[in-house]
Amino acid sequence: MTIRAISHWNRALGFTLIEMMVVVALVGILASIAYPSFIEAIRKGRRADAVSALTQIQHAQERWRANNGTYAGSLGAGGLNLSTTSPDGHYSLAITNNTAQTYTVKATASSSSPQVDDTKCRVFQIRMNDARGLVEFGSENSAGTLNVAASNPCWSK
Repeated sequence: MTIRAISHWNRALGFTLIEMMVVVALVGILASIAYPSFIEAIRKGRRADAVSALTQIQHAQERWRANNGTYAGSLGAGGLNLSTTSPDGHYSLAITNNTAQTYTVKATASSSSPQVDDTKCRVFQIRMNDARGLVEFGSENSAGTLNVAASNPCWSK
């Protein structure tokens, strides 16, 4: 074997700078496509925090009404004795518009949570509408538009 053959063999084992740059560019393109989908999947997973907290409050309201004849007006002491934040801390919880026969409970994305960037489903709510027991499951987007349609993407049914 000559010296010329050995140097040719060593040169064939490495990658050129252009080949490396092409690979880096392809990885960057794939990451830019996948990242938004990944973030949306994380947001959808965190929405379960709001749904869980609201359904817990809904059940507590029904137990309260069975014992007291009216719905509770607060989550804290003197009311349902529940936390005003969701279990994972992504949403703040509140009861509004309560009467003897109606109430609305809302879960609003906390400003300290990444869920505040969830423009589709920033506010979740369950609303007991009347004495007949009509319950509406809704959500508000970042513009404040309320969606109580059965096809609401925030409440997977």
